[in-house]
Amino acid sequence: MYSLTPGYRIPALQRGLSPVESLLTKANAGVGGAVLMSAMLTPPPIWTFGAVGAAAALLNLAPGPRSIARWASVGYRHLREHTTPDAMAGHAGATTTWQLYPQHGTMQDPQLRAAFHEAFARALTFAGDQARQAGVQVHVTHHSTAREHTTHTQTISVHVPKGLVGHPGRILDSLAGEFAALGALTPLTPGPVPTVTGRGSGWVALDDGRHAATARITAWPEETSGDLMPKLLLGPGADRSVAVLYRPLPAGQSRRSAKWQRAASEAFTNDKVKADAQDMASGTTHGELVNGATLVDVDAYLTVWADSPETVTDARWQASLAADRHRIRLDWLAGQQHRAHVMTSPHGASTRKGAIL
Repeated sequence: MYSLTPGYRIPALQRGLSPVESLLTKANAGVGGAVLMSAMLTPPPIWTFGAVGAAAALLNLAPGPRSIARWASVGYRHLREHTTPDAMAGHAGATTTWQLYPQHGTMQDPQLRAAFHEAFARALTFAGDQARQAGVQVHVTHHSTAREHTTHTQTISVHVPKGLVGHPGRILDSLAGEFAALGALTPLTPGPVPTVTGRGSGWVALDDGRHAATARITAWPEETSGDLMPKLLLGPGADRSVAVLYRPLPAGQSRRSAKWQRAASEAFTNDKVKADAQDMASGTTHGELVNGATLVDVDAYLTVWADSPETVTDARWQASLAADRHRIRLDWLAGQQHRAHVMTSPHGASTRKGAIL
């Protein structure tokens, strides 16, 4: 099951949190619980309630696509980082990339597309169950080059962090067999990450002469229908790249996550319509888990490419219009363009969760 909106989550435990933010969220929850428990014995100073409330507001109130704490983190990174950090896509572990050529017309034919996604889902379920904790990352990129004839290129990359499993080569070879059933699979060695040579308002210039603007895809309608790629790539326009980073959860962690999401939605959702919608989603999730599926944490990105700042700005505008027509929401990652373009390259497979806030 893949979804960018997997239903209610425990406050601030959203996708893309950095380890520091996750630690702050857990610490805030622990301190808040301790304050409430101690209040039953001895009333604590009034300022403790204010401190816990302020921390919760920073982590959970979201003026726009991010919480206040995330906006602060983005601003700090904007000041501190002027180039893509070498460590962003260089984490220890085993990484393999393949170039995939699906059968012609797979994405346009509903039946072929459904079979393609079903086979891919089986591969993700296998990848998630190979370790007791989540860590294996499957990264898919789709590149569309618009010339006289539009050409499409697709890659699949798998990253197994160091120390997660004893024999990562076994997982990679098994997944290669799974992916080979999707089409013609060819091993690929990705080129170096393009270096950022200039920055503008919402775009970056790269050393290969191209300009890029990248957005995180925060939602699309009917996410499991599998037609996101055709909607963004098959239309006319500039060169585009779409990438999806999948983090499959093990079976046990999927069940615990679904259980706590359902409990939290029942406890904290006052809107009856929203509560009913979450209950329906929880019921669907429960049924899929019973049938052997797994939960998958998903991050999706769109990059538009051009030869000049003016052209890439226009391409960004056209991409936003196309997204609006299909009810797809884009977040253009203000302050992080110098590193966001990495996520639509095969190098995004080894990035740590939280690299893009």
